[in-house]
Amino acid sequence: MYDIIGDIHGHADALELLLQKLGYEKSKGYYRHPERKVIFVGDYIDRGPKIKETLEIVRAMAENNAAIALMGNHEFNAILYNTRGTDGEYLREHSHRNVSQHARTVEQFTEDEAAYRSYIHWFKTLPLYHEEENLRAVHACWDETSIQHLRKTLLNDRLTDEILLHQYNKQAQFTEALEVTLKGKELSMPEGLSFTDKDGHPRNALRIKWWLSPKQITYRQYSVSTYDTLTDELVPEILVSKNKPYPPTEKPVFFGHYWLPGNAPTSVYEKNVCCVDYSVAKAGKLVAYRWQGEKSLDHANLLHVSPVDI
Repeated sequence: MYDIIGDIHGHADALELLLQKLGYEKSKGYYRHPERKVIFVGDYIDRGPKIKETLEIVRAMAENNAAIALMGNHEFNAILYNTRGTDGEYLREHSHRNVSQHARTVEQFTEDEAAYRSYIHWFKTLPLYHEEENLRAVHACWDETSIQHLRKTLLNDRLTDEILLHQYNKQAQFTEALEVTLKGKELSMPEGLSFTDKDGHPRNALRIKWWLSPKQITYRQYSVSTYDTLTDELVPEILVSKNKPYPPTEKPVFFGHYWLPGNAPTSVYEKNVCCVDYSVAKAGKLVAYRWQGEKSLDHANLLHVSPVDI
């Protein structure tokens, strides 16, 4: 049985509180449960006040078989930020925006460079998805085409330096599969319309609800987040022809990534689709879904804590 926990972003106190609420106890240096196991869906770093402590908790649980820790897009970005390509340039540009996004993580390791390097190496060992007979988990999007391509390309569902250097940004299908899996699917907005994201950056592409059928759907309905600038126009079929919905007959899939708002988590979108990211880094909640093996998911199995509870 699993407890699937959403994006933590350096909020170690909230994580410990949630683990305790779920019945995990700290013993021999890590949190564990006598009958259950955690699946962390990624994004452990950046933004929060206790990034190092968060990584210590997650890594200790993963290395002692008390948890499965997946890679999030922030861990992937950190790998790219610290990896030079064959041309000598970093795979993730050290632009003002990228430096700013990763700044809190770097700052919290200022006096322990060796530990920072160790965690960057550890990030490379994290699987990009998890699947077993009755459950799937991924950071942002379970797209079968992307997952199958990654299965063929990765080594035991994991990245290696060789794969990164010879495939990323050089093999379009591989790069797209990584982007979809770790960052989700996007759709261009109608011409002339844009919005400002949670970090204040202008955007003209929507993060879409990839589990929905794209037929006869409006921009507002298809967007994960709600923006005033969205219209109720139907999305042209030509723009969504590649986006197949997650079938209702498939096993339950859990993911994070989407910074959902709201006081009471209700992110079971379909009977087999659940998001567990409720914006803990933006004064939201840290959420877990307590999965008992059910095929039809239930809002009642969502548990949460808030930083203000600490």
